[in-house]
Amino acid sequence: MTSQPNTGSDPAAQDMSPEEIQAVIDRILAKDVPARNVTAADGDKGVFGRAQAISRLDDEHTSYDGDQQDREERRALKRVAGLSTELEDVTEVEYRQLRLERVVLAGLWSEGTLADAENSLRELAALAETAGSEVLDGMVQRRAKPDPGTFLGSGKALELKEIVMATGADTVVVDAELAPSQRRSLEDIVKVKVIDRTALILDIFAQHAKSREGKAQVELAQLEYLLPRLRGWGESMSRQAGGQVGGAGAGMGSRGPGETKIELDRRRIRTRMAKLRREIAAMKPARETKRANRRRNSVPSVAIAGYTNAGKSSLLNRLTDAGVLVENALFATLDPTVRKAETSDGLGYTLADTVGFVRSLPTQLVEAFRSTLEEVADADLILHVVDVSHPDPEGQIAAVRKVFSEVDARKVPEIIVLNKADAADPFVVERLKQREPRHVVVSARTGQGIAELLRAISDGIPRPGVKLELLIPYDRGDLISKLHETDAEILSLDHGEHGTRALVMVREGLAAELESFINHD
Repeated sequence: MTSQPNTGSDPAAQDMSPEEIQAVIDRILAKDVPARNVTAADGDKGVFGRAQAISRLDDEHTSYDGDQQDREERRALKRVAGLSTELEDVTEVEYRQLRLERVVLAGLWSEGTLADAENSLRELAALAETAGSEVLDGMVQRRAKPDPGTFLGSGKALELKEIVMATGADTVVVDAELAPSQRRSLEDIVKVKVIDRTALILDIFAQHAKSREGKAQVELAQLEYLLPRLRGWGESMSRQAGGQVGGAGAGMGSRGPGETKIELDRRRIRTRMAKLRREIAAMKPARETKRANRRRNSVPSVAIAGYTNAGKSSLLNRLTDAGVLVENALFATLDPTVRKAETSDGLGYTLADTVGFVRSLPTQLVEAFRSTLEEVADADLILHVVDVSHPDPEGQIAAVRKVFSEVDARKVPEIIVLNKADAADPFVVERLKQREPRHVVVSARTGQGIAELLRAISDGIPRPGVKLELLIPYDRGDLISKLHETDAEILSLDHGEHGTRALVMVREGLAAELESFINHD
């Protein structure tokens, strides 16, 4: 990826109008090569065209997705381009509510291949688009490690300033987490607002959180990120009281230097963070009670987890007709959704859609959403959804499994669900099938492989383990009804003279209740 659009070495290309160039790009994108590897020669298309981390499928929804009323509500409010975000206009509040408009991306290539670095920058472009901004340009610098002062180094920082001036951008987004000093130094050079990857993800979470718990979790993560980065313009070192002013105005007990404004802000943030932690802790028992009820009733739980925009919500809708919001954007859904489902032989289980993951997921979010991510750790089976049409599906799998380790979910049985197979390169699908022995190839959009996935879920969830031969009197039809419910598996039924003979597989809790009806003949 370069700092300027790549028009190639053909002189005729230099004479093409913008409309003709766009027509060529549209024809290229219309070709059926959805999962090709990107090289340095066509690296700019991910930024100047549609970001590769966002699917290119035109039809986002199926009849299984329901009315999608939440989608209309979300799109009822849009960001307006052209609002000023010049550095001199920014306050501390605007750092918590970022208004990204026209952005330039910057990243480092310090390890891996150039394709890996460009894929990471394309993902950053997709994040920026999801946040409501327009990506104008991007640059990748080959460097062993970040510069401790300006992240990019003084020379590249000046080049970045020239790109910002040439494109008219008002924000620079860096593909890493910047130290507060690095952000300030880079802002001093480029003269526009600089934010990092973490701030961008936090901004998306703030836009999409809907539930009370989700909003509290996002606000806590934002405040944890903001606390060491507080910055004031002009009045940050002014004293609130103390000295001659405080002594003259309030007498004894108020003399001294007093608090500076920035110290007062930090104290208020810490107070707010403590309150949010208490609120989140108070919400946790409700979620734990629901999980405890499912465990007490021995209802198996299946968690749908995976990289953001891999198709988790679409898969949940396909399996349960849940009607969860489906949108071709990163982190479209944050609040977990739990739905009831049944196997083909009548065994009940729950399906839980969880928050998506991403490379370098901010630690603040992992900690703030720990109560939500416990749905994955407490599950009996994980459906790890992977977008096989993405340029780097192996990198997505590694990033998700890293988060699994952080929430103690690596010991939970896992099925790799290779989603979006209808838009993927068959060679990529075959490569992942060879690498992941426990897999299912599906397409939530077309329904391909859904029957095989349901069979894999049925085989993977815990089944009743106690075999009983029962003789149930005809006046105890309630017991027959209970056996037909979700915590038992009926092997045979025979209606005899003295009652119903049933050969069943039940769980331990129900076995104790049925002990008096065991047939000893």
